[in-house]
Amino acid sequence: QVLLAESGGGSVQSGGSLRLACVPSENIFSTHSMAWYRQGEPGKQRELLARIFSNGNIIYTDSAKGRFTISRDDANNTMYLQMNNLKPEDTRVYYCNAARAQHIFWGQGTQVTVSS
Repeated sequence: QVLLAESGGGSVQSGGSLRLACVPSENIFSTHSMAWYRQGEPGKQRELLARIFSNGNIIYTDSAKGRFTISRDDANNTMYLQMNNLKPEDTRVYYCNAARAQHIFWGQGTQVTVSS
């Protein structure tokens, strides 16, 4: 069982920035893809924002392109999500995810609140 610990959420004004961090309980970056999701809109599933694969390749969804940046610090076993130009509609719970084949792990989530 891999535990994922998120931090960095909080309250900011519209246009502000936050950096989320995710620290796995084991060194898994070389074997697992890592991703950031956020709580979906009412009635919808969690929304993928970005994924970084074990080889370093990165994909972003439309919700994240241009404002969010995913990165990974292998030496410190930490994954980040830099979020810039935040908008009120970005107010959600954000989750760290790790995946390898059928093995999927989630963090507990961190709240991001953006005020107008």
